Amino acid sequence: MLSRPASPQDQPGATTPETPLVAPPPIEGAVRVGLLVPLSGANASLGQAMLNAAQMALFDWADERFEIVVHDTGDSPENALRAAEEAISDGAQLMLGPLLAQSVRAVTPTARVARVPVVAFSSDRAVAGEGAYILGFQPEAEVRRVVGYARSRGFARFAALAPDNDYGHAVVAALRQAAAGNAAVTQVQFYDPNATDFSDLVRRFANYDMRRQALLAQKKELEGREDEIAKRALARLEKLQTLGELPFDALLLPDGGQRLQSIAALLPFYDIDPAKIRMLGTGRWDQARLGAEPALVGGWYPAPPPQTRATFEQRYRQAFGAAPPRLATLAYDAGALAAILGRSEKGADFSPAALTQASGFAGSDGIFRLRADGGNERGLAVLQVLTNGTRVVSQAPESFGPSPN
Repeated sequence: MLSRPASPQDQPGATTPETPLVAPPPIEGAVRVGLLVPLSGANASLGQAMLNAAQMALFDWADERFEIVVHDTGDSPENALRAAEEAISDGAQLMLGPLLAQSVRAVTPTARVARVPVVAFSSDRAVAGEGAYILGFQPEAEVRRVVGYARSRGFARFAALAPDNDYGHAVVAALRQAAAGNAAVTQVQFYDPNATDFSDLVRRFANYDMRRQALLAQKKELEGREDEIAKRALARLEKLQTLGELPFDALLLPDGGQRLQSIAALLPFYDIDPAKIRMLGTGRWDQARLGAEPALVGGWYPAPPPQTRATFEQRYRQAFGAAPPRLATLAYDAGALAAILGRSEKGADFSPAALTQASGFAGSDGIFRLRADGGNERGLAVLQVLTNGTRVVSQAPESFGPSPN
């Protein structure tokens, strides 16, 4: 169990706080919150980092009455349900976590019966609602942000190369919605996320063979002529790979890691020219050394405000001696939200009205607010990829407008 801790900086070697199997009874007037994270199994290191981040939030925001009781969800929905039942038995008034969508789905009915809200770390909209709120970054909001910015800069014809999975289909659906009105989605192609060779995919997507044949046919026709106009036209064609414009001026690549690098490297080879086509990404582009791939340089993607994130990373590194994983901020923000709502003058208020207040909360990834439908909104910036880093081309908002709830 964690009450308001000593400063994490005072415990540089203590990255694994003791977690008793049975929590002691709460002190009178205490505000008790359950933290459900994987402290065993494949995600144990991530779970420990999220516990560390939650501890930072307690130090920053909690008063002496606030307690977090930690429960290990392991790798399975069954373990997550058992952890939720233990948290409820221990008197939790709010649950933070679990991490995985299937675990959220497992714990929500029990939490709803007990009237204990769940603020989970998943990004899957399908598990939101009925007392469960998700804090994870939602691809729909990311697409809406980057496409909205692209439209404001004059781009109106969008295409997408997306993985053939739930994430990819959610992104494409969001793209179609974001382009509605005076823009259009002109081309979409899905690919096997387990593939390793994307040459045929990009070749077909670029309509390379037809465009290449069009160029060769045009050159052959001009080569048979002797007039000066034909010679000048032929000289211009010598500089081209293909002939014919693509039906889009912005291309969404909602992937990351090696797949993104592999696909991007093939784009210029099949004459999808980054100098003419603006590359767009999602939060999966938020990774180091993205600009090492020249085809992505100049591209835009949505992300939390970089300085806010950098401040959290620096503090975490000072406290625990290592860089935090990307999702650690979710646990910090959830812990801060719980601590703030737990110190109300009239007592802890974890009601739907309090959790979804229109003003939202300021977190380690910028401002955010929970929605009545269980989703969330975040204040995202738009970043541009540079050869050696990124720059902000559209600042994240500092406050929200009227709530859509």
